[in-house]
Amino acid sequence: MRLANGLFIEKQATFGRLRFSALRREVREQNEDGTPSDVIKERTYDLKSQMQGRMIQVSIPASVPLHEYDYNAEVDMVNPVVNTVAHATFGDNADVEWYIKADDIVLVKPEPAAPNNGQPAQPRRDNQPDKKA
Repeated sequence: MRLANGLFIEKQATFGRLRFSALRREVREQNEDGTPSDVIKERTYDLKSQMQGRMIQVSIPASVPLHEYDYNAEVDMVNPVVNTVAHATFGDNADVEWYIKADDIVLVKPEPAAPNNGQPAQPRRDNQPDKKA
């Protein structure tokens, strides 16, 4: 059993800040005789999720070039979808496996500091002195 369109999630609330860890595996297409071919179908990466408190695996199509980001680099997923696969077990039970697929994983660019154009900081208008650290 599969969900028809997967679960579309709120990235920030579900995963929080994501940090790149490593390439976990490459999934290859199969030859007609069932042996693995040289054609890569998708790549799965390990990402550290702040909100989940653990590593998550995200699969990206092989049409996207291999990512070799620095360890702990902050990244974001493009169009992530969470889906499931259920397998019937003994009786009326089932085991469910969750997986995440995305269109890509991209680096998060740090927000630039607000430029002051070489001008000194403006004094406060409420006539209160600025707090010193």
